[in-house]
Amino acid sequence: MSWNFSLILFVALVITSLIWFFDVLFMRKKRGKDSKRPWWVEYGASFFPVLLFVFVLRSFIVEPFRIPSGSMLPTLQSGDLILVNKFTYGLRLPILHNELVPLGEPERGDVMVFRYPVDPQVDYIKRVVGLPGDEVSYLNKRLFLNGKEVPIERDGDFFEPDRIAYTAQYIENLGEVENKILLDRSSRQELRPVWRFPYRENCDFRPDGLVCTVPEGSYFMMGDNRDNSLDSRFWGFVPASHIVGKAFFIWMNFSEPSRIGRFH
Repeated sequence: MSWNFSLILFVALVITSLIWFFDVLFMRKKRGKDSKRPWWVEYGASFFPVLLFVFVLRSFIVEPFRIPSGSMLPTLQSGDLILVNKFTYGLRLPILHNELVPLGEPERGDVMVFRYPVDPQVDYIKRVVGLPGDEVSYLNKRLFLNGKEVPIERDGDFFEPDRIAYTAQYIENLGEVENKILLDRSSRQELRPVWRFPYRENCDFRPDGLVCTVPEGSYFMMGDNRDNSLDSRFWGFVPASHIVGKAFFIWMNFSEPSRIGRFH
Protein backbone atom coordinates (compact mmCIF):
# COMPACT_ATOMS: atom_id res chain seq x y z
CA MET A 1 0.00 0.00 0.00
CA SER A 2 1.45 3.35 -0.96
CA TRP A 3 0.72 6.87 -2.01
CA ASN A 4 1.30 5.82 -5.66
CA PHE A 5 -1.63 3.40 -5.61
CA SER A 6 -3.95 6.09 -4.24
CA LEU A 7 -2.87 8.44 -7.02
CA ILE A 8 -3.38 5.78 -9.72
CA LEU A 9 -6.83 4.99 -8.34
CA PHE A 10 -7.73 8.68 -8.30
CA VAL A 11 -6.58 9.21 -11.90
CA ALA A 12 -8.55 6.14 -13.05
CA LEU A 13 -11.62 7.46 -11.23
CA VAL A 14 -11.33 10.88 -12.90
CA ILE A 15 -10.96 9.35 -16.38
CA THR A 16 -13.90 6.95 -16.00
CA SER A 17 -16.08 9.66 -14.45
CA LEU A 18 -15.43 11.96 -17.42
CA ILE A 19 -16.36 9.15 -19.82
CA TRP A 20 -19.54 8.43 -17.85
CA PHE A 21 -20.65 12.08 -17.74
CA PHE A 22 -19.79 12.59 -21.41
CA ASP A 23 -21.91 9.59 -22.32
CA VAL A 24 -24.87 10.70 -20.17
CA LEU A 25 -24.86 14.34 -21.26
CA PHE A 26 -23.98 14.06 -24.96
CA MET A 27 -23.51 10.65 -26.58
CA ARG A 28 -26.64 8.96 -25.20
CA LYS A 29 -28.90 11.58 -26.85
CA LYS A 30 -27.31 11.14 -30.31
CA ARG A 31 -27.46 7.34 -30.63
CA GLY A 32 -30.58 5.28 -31.07
CA LYS A 33 -32.16 3.15 -28.38
CA ASP A 34 -30.84 -0.06 -29.93
CA SER A 35 -27.38 1.29 -30.71
CA LYS A 36 -24.46 -0.08 -28.75
CA ARG A 37 -22.08 2.16 -26.91
CA PRO A 38 -18.48 2.30 -28.20
CA TRP A 39 -16.23 -0.17 -26.35
CA TRP A 40 -14.29 2.57 -24.57
CA VAL A 41 -17.54 4.11 -23.30
CA GLU A 42 -18.86 0.69 -22.27
CA TYR A 43 -15.76 -0.10 -20.21
CA GLY A 44 -15.33 3.41 -18.83
CA ALA A 45 -18.94 3.78 -17.73
CA SER A 46 -18.99 0.28 -16.25
CA PHE A 47 -15.83 0.78 -14.19
CA PHE A 48 -16.79 4.24 -12.89
CA PRO A 49 -19.20 3.15 -10.09
CA VAL A 50 -16.84 0.37 -9.02
CA LEU A 51 -13.84 2.69 -8.82
CA LEU A 52 -15.94 5.33 -7.03
CA PHE A 53 -16.99 2.79 -4.39
CA VAL A 54 -13.41 1.55 -3.87
CA PHE A 55 -12.03 5.09 -3.73
CA VAL A 56 -14.54 6.28 -1.13
CA LEU A 57 -14.14 3.08 0.90
CA ARG A 58 -10.35 3.16 1.13
CA SER A 59 -10.09 6.94 1.41
CA PHE A 60 -12.59 7.56 4.19
CA ILE A 61 -13.65 4.27 5.81
CA VAL A 62 -11.25 1.33 5.76
CA GLU A 63 -8.09 0.38 3.88
CA PRO A 64 -6.22 -2.94 3.65
CA PHE A 65 -2.57 -3.15 4.61
CA ARG A 66 -0.03 -5.97 4.43
CA ILE A 67 2.50 -6.39 7.24
CA PRO A 68 5.89 -6.50 5.47
CA SER A 69 8.22 -7.40 8.34
CA GLY A 70 8.51 -8.73 11.89
CA SER A 71 8.97 -5.34 13.56
CA MET A 72 5.55 -5.63 15.25
CA LEU A 73 5.99 -9.18 16.57
CA PRO A 74 4.35 -10.75 18.50
CA THR A 75 1.26 -8.58 17.82
CA LEU A 76 1.49 -8.69 14.04
CA GLN A 77 3.44 -11.11 11.89
CA SER A 78 4.93 -10.72 8.43
CA GLY A 79 2.21 -11.65 5.95
CA ASP A 80 -0.74 -10.55 8.10
CA LEU A 81 -3.33 -8.70 6.03
CA ILE A 82 -4.98 -6.12 8.25
CA LEU A 83 -7.67 -3.47 8.04
CA VAL A 84 -7.00 0.16 8.91
CA ASN A 85 -9.77 2.43 10.17
CA LYS A 86 -9.49 5.70 8.20
CA PHE A 87 -11.92 7.83 10.24
CA THR A 88 -10.86 7.12 13.84
CA TYR A 89 -8.45 10.06 13.78
CA GLY A 90 -10.55 12.26 11.47
CA LEU A 91 -11.44 12.41 7.79
CA ARG A 92 -8.61 13.49 5.51
CA LEU A 93 -8.54 14.70 1.95
CA PRO A 94 -7.31 11.90 -0.36
CA ILE A 95 -3.89 12.39 -1.97
CA LEU A 96 -3.26 15.73 -0.21
CA HIS A 97 -3.92 14.30 3.30
CA ASN A 98 -5.31 17.57 4.67
CA GLU A 99 -7.68 17.03 7.59
CA LEU A 100 -11.31 17.73 6.67
CA VAL A 101 -13.20 16.69 9.80
CA PRO A 102 -11.43 16.13 13.16
CA LEU A 103 -12.96 13.10 14.87
CA GLY A 104 -10.32 11.97 17.35
CA GLU A 105 -6.64 11.78 18.15
CA PRO A 106 -4.22 8.85 18.55
CA GLU A 107 -4.06 7.38 22.04
CA ARG A 108 -1.09 5.80 23.75
CA GLY A 109 -0.99 2.13 22.84
CA ASP A 110 -2.79 2.44 19.48
CA VAL A 111 -1.33 0.50 16.55
CA MET A 112 -1.18 3.15 13.85
CA VAL A 113 -0.37 3.23 10.14
CA PHE A 114 1.38 6.39 8.96
CA ARG A 115 3.47 7.73 6.12
CA TYR A 116 7.15 7.16 6.84
CA PRO A 117 8.71 10.57 7.60
CA VAL A 118 11.94 9.68 5.78
CA ASP A 119 10.00 8.69 2.64
CA PRO A 120 6.31 9.73 2.77
CA GLN A 121 5.46 7.49 -0.20
CA VAL A 122 5.99 4.46 2.07
CA ASP A 123 3.50 3.41 4.73
CA TYR A 124 4.74 2.23 8.13
CA ILE A 125 2.99 0.62 11.08
CA LYS A 126 4.09 0.98 14.73
CA ARG A 127 2.58 1.49 18.18
CA VAL A 128 1.92 4.94 19.61
CA VAL A 129 4.16 5.31 22.68
CA GLY A 130 4.62 9.06 23.14
CA LEU A 131 1.92 11.73 22.81
CA PRO A 132 2.54 15.45 22.19
CA GLY A 133 4.39 16.91 25.18
CA ASP A 134 5.50 13.54 26.60
CA GLU A 135 9.06 12.86 27.65
CA VAL A 136 9.99 9.43 26.28
CA SER A 137 13.15 7.76 27.59
CA TYR A 138 14.56 4.46 26.42
CA LEU A 139 17.56 3.72 28.62
CA ASN A 140 19.26 0.33 28.99
CA LYS A 141 16.28 -1.17 27.16
CA ARG A 142 13.84 0.20 29.71
CA LEU A 143 11.00 2.48 28.61
CA PHE A 144 10.09 5.54 30.69
CA LEU A 145 7.20 7.94 30.11
CA ASN A 146 7.38 11.31 31.83
CA GLY A 147 9.92 9.98 34.32
CA LYS A 148 8.03 6.79 35.24
CA GLU A 149 9.14 3.36 34.06
CA VAL A 150 6.54 1.52 32.00
CA PRO A 151 5.88 -1.77 33.83
CA ILE A 152 6.48 -5.05 32.00
CA GLU A 153 5.90 -8.64 33.09
CA ARG A 154 7.68 -11.74 31.76
CA ASP A 155 5.40 -13.88 29.60
CA GLY A 156 7.46 -16.80 28.34
CA ASP A 157 9.33 -16.92 25.04
CA PHE A 158 8.29 -16.29 21.46
CA PHE A 159 9.69 -18.06 18.41
CA GLU A 160 10.65 -15.61 15.65
CA PRO A 161 10.38 -17.48 12.33
CA ASP A 162 12.51 -14.99 10.37
CA ARG A 163 15.41 -15.24 12.84
CA ILE A 164 14.77 -18.91 13.71
CA ALA A 165 15.28 -18.06 17.36
CA TYR A 166 13.38 -17.64 20.61
CA THR A 167 13.11 -14.18 22.18
CA ALA A 168 11.87 -13.23 25.63
CA GLN A 169 8.27 -12.04 25.59
CA TYR A 170 6.80 -9.49 28.00
CA ILE A 171 3.42 -7.93 28.71
CA GLU A 172 3.76 -4.16 28.69
CA ASN A 173 1.30 -1.77 30.31
CA LEU A 174 0.94 1.53 28.42
CA GLY A 175 -1.68 3.05 30.70
CA GLU A 176 -5.05 1.88 29.38
CA VAL A 177 -3.51 -0.66 27.00
CA GLU A 178 -1.70 -3.94 27.65
CA ASN A 179 0.31 -5.33 24.78
CA LYS A 180 3.00 -7.94 24.25
CA ILE A 181 6.54 -7.03 23.27
CA LEU A 182 9.73 -8.90 22.45
CA LEU A 183 12.88 -7.82 24.26
CA ASP A 184 16.32 -9.35 24.75
CA ARG A 185 17.74 -7.65 27.81
CA SER A 186 20.96 -9.63 27.64
CA SER A 187 22.14 -7.90 24.43
CA ARG A 188 23.16 -4.29 23.80
CA GLN A 189 21.34 -2.02 21.36
CA GLU A 190 23.01 1.11 20.03
CA LEU A 191 20.63 3.91 19.07
CA ARG A 192 21.74 6.35 16.39
CA PRO A 193 19.63 8.66 14.18
CA VAL A 194 19.46 7.57 10.53
CA TRP A 195 18.79 11.15 9.34
CA ARG A 196 18.64 14.65 10.76
CA PHE A 197 14.93 14.61 11.47
CA PRO A 198 12.76 17.64 12.35
CA TYR A 199 12.98 18.56 16.06
CA ARG A 200 16.23 16.61 16.36
CA GLU A 201 17.14 19.03 19.17
CA ASN A 202 14.32 17.48 21.25
CA CYS A 203 16.29 14.23 21.55
CA ASP A 204 19.39 13.45 23.58
CA PHE A 205 21.19 10.36 22.28
CA ARG A 206 23.29 8.73 24.97
CA PRO A 207 25.52 5.64 25.25
CA ASP A 208 22.73 3.85 27.14
CA GLY A 209 19.82 5.05 24.96
CA LEU A 210 17.95 8.29 24.37
CA VAL A 211 15.59 10.83 25.92
CA CYS A 212 13.12 12.71 23.70
CA THR A 213 10.44 15.32 24.28
CA VAL A 214 7.63 14.85 21.77
CA PRO A 215 6.80 18.15 20.01
CA GLU A 216 3.24 19.39 19.65
CA GLY A 217 1.37 17.82 16.77
CA SER A 218 3.69 14.79 16.66
CA TYR A 219 3.94 11.25 18.02
CA PHE A 220 6.70 8.88 19.15
CA MET A 221 6.27 5.42 17.61
CA MET A 222 7.88 2.10 18.53
CA GLY A 223 7.66 -1.44 17.20
CA ASP A 224 6.68 -4.23 19.58
CA ASN A 225 9.77 -6.18 18.51
CA ARG A 226 11.99 -3.74 20.36
CA ASP A 227 15.37 -5.06 19.22
CA ASN A 228 14.33 -5.40 15.57
CA SER A 229 12.34 -2.30 14.74
CA LEU A 230 13.37 0.83 12.84
CA ASP A 231 11.17 3.39 14.59
CA SER A 232 11.13 6.82 16.27
CA ARG A 233 14.26 5.90 18.21
CA PHE A 234 16.13 6.15 14.91
CA TRP A 235 14.20 8.49 12.59
CA GLY A 236 12.29 10.80 14.91
CA PHE A 237 8.69 11.86 15.30
CA VAL A 238 5.56 11.28 13.22
CA PRO A 239 3.68 14.53 12.48
CA ALA A 240 -0.12 14.39 12.64
CA SER A 241 -0.24 15.20 8.91
CA HIS A 242 1.34 11.78 8.18
CA ILE A 243 -1.36 9.74 9.94
CA VAL A 244 -3.15 7.15 7.77
CA GLY A 245 -5.36 5.36 10.31
CA LYS A 246 -5.72 2.93 13.18
CA ALA A 247 -5.09 -0.79 12.61
CA PHE A 248 -7.79 -2.95 14.17
CA PHE A 249 -8.33 -6.34 12.48
CA ILE A 250 -6.43 -9.20 10.81
CA TRP A 251 -8.60 -10.33 7.92
CA MET A 252 -6.22 -12.87 6.37
CA ASN A 253 -2.87 -14.61 6.62
CA PHE A 254 -2.46 -17.15 3.83
CA SER A 255 0.37 -18.95 5.64
CA GLU A 256 -1.49 -19.10 8.95
CA PRO A 257 -5.29 -18.75 8.52
CA SER A 258 -5.83 -19.24 12.25
CA ARG A 259 -4.64 -15.66 12.76
CA ILE A 260 -7.78 -14.26 11.14
CA GLY A 261 -9.59 -12.03 13.62
CA ARG A 262 -6.70 -12.00 16.10
CA PHE A 263 -5.34 -8.63 17.12
CA HIS A 264 -3.83 -8.28 20.57
